[in-house]
Amino acid sequence: MISYQNVHKAFGTNEVLRGMTLEVPKGQSMVIIGGSGTGKSVALKCVLGLIQPDSGTILVDGKPPAAGDRDAFLARFGMLFQGGALFDSLSVWQNVAFRLMRGALKRPKEEAREIAIEKLRRVGLKPDVADRFPAELSGGMQKRVGLARAIAAEPEIIFFDEPTTGLDPIMSGVINDLIREIVVEMGATAMTITHDMSSVRAIADKVAMLHGGKIRWTGPVSEMDASGDPYLDQFIHGRAEGPIEAVR
Repeated sequence: MISYQNVHKAFGTNEVLRGMTLEVPKGQSMVIIGGSGTGKSVALKCVLGLIQPDSGTILVDGKPPAAGDRDAFLARFGMLFQGGALFDSLSVWQNVAFRLMRGALKRPKEEAREIAIEKLRRVGLKPDVADRFPAELSGGMQKRVGLARAIAAEPEIIFFDEPTTGLDPIMSGVINDLIREIVVEMGATAMTITHDMSSVRAIADKVAMLHGGKIRWTGPVSEMDASGDPYLDQFIHGRAEGPIEAVR
């Protein structure tokens, strides 16, 4: 579904992606891991066309992101943002239905509200949450609202940016389980970037290790612990010693 071929991207003298090559199979959940500043978010933004690579090729379902109708292209994606990124001035249901009331996906207001309430129910939130505002919700509830918004338009591809950041271990487990269930249910292609190894084990079909602007290792999550790759081994076990230098 998503293909990176020798993708390079630099910001001034800072080379972020240095030949990233990766295949994300249709209907599977790919988790990209790596330290802060290794280019994980840049890789996602390049797929969406928010950042243009300096060289290399990115294809989505066989076509470059810039091909065809931009609105129709973006309508294929859902996104759960790291900080939730809910609109403070909109009610919960309006946040969830934001895309359903605009552009090519536009639905009548009542229909959009009904879909929003159904998606809230799918992530474990009761209908009475719909008319509350984000500031009235806990961090875990806000994350669920963000997840409901990500799936509201039934996207083919869903991006999850650090989905458990700021959550306690129990709520992180709840969010991980929800993400896994929903991705399987929808048959969606998923890409997640995270530092949280519990998320990796709960969400991933496949794992890719990004370091130094390149994919150092990729394979099924079941093979991760016995990969033999020194970069991956150091990262998943949180060791200070190894080929990845700790920034002090």
